[in-house]
Amino acid sequence: MTKTIADLNGKYIYFASDFHLGVPNHKASLERELKIIRWLDTIKADAHSIYLMGDIFDFWFEYKHAVPKGFVRLLGKIAEISDSGIPVIFFTGNHDMWMFDYFEKELNVTIYRKPLQLLVHDQKLLIGHGDGLGPGDYTYKFLKKFFNSKLCQWLFARIHPNLGIGIANAWSRKSRISSGGHGDESFLGKDREHLWQYCISKEKEEHHDWYVFGHRHLKLNLEVSENSRYINLGQWVTQYTYGKYDGKSFELLTFEK
Repeated sequence: MTKTIADLNGKYIYFASDFHLGVPNHKASLERELKIIRWLDTIKADAHSIYLMGDIFDFWFEYKHAVPKGFVRLLGKIAEISDSGIPVIFFTGNHDMWMFDYFEKELNVTIYRKPLQLLVHDQKLLIGHGDGLGPGDYTYKFLKKFFNSKLCQWLFARIHPNLGIGIANAWSRKSRISSGGHGDESFLGKDREHLWQYCISKEKEEHHDWYVFGHRHLKLNLEVSENSRYINLGQWVTQYTYGKYDGKSFELLTFEK
């Protein structure tokens, strides 16, 4: 899928990923949520659009008449920004892939589930969350295909929200973020960085100036080819990093260092 932006009119496209709201506990999650809101208030004056690149929540599932409680400050801020005319775009991640139409209807955001080609001026960007891309990780790729199936979603929706969301939250509490790992990752080297390898393989098929992804919990700015770079946005559990793009150059910045 391709999206074209003719002119940024002197404004910027902002990118952020992996907020993982909901873990490791309510207090820490709320502090992080308030920090994200301060960031959104800071950037909205010169934002052309804002791309939230997946795993915004550590768990999300939309029942027909219910959604997980909490996160009202962030949802309200997104609605405010969207209502002001600034497009807000969500990519589903591996933690919040069960996002359906609630955000589109209530917050007027656009949701993407696969990488998107973004054409801005004379540059091409390929952007997405990043899970399941590149070589290897076959067990996860199988599980993702199952979790994304209509059958799996229908079956989970049959579970009462109190039990279903409770099970999911218990699972989240076993994640590396909840158990004290903070979600930080180590650089694995070119041969084992699957997203980097994915970018290199896509570059052989079609040139992109920038490849922008999340998922790795690691801030990266790596060469793909002589005129192409792979950006990983890092995470907001400990790093608070985000991307700022002006149609020509891409900056990786840190909020409230």
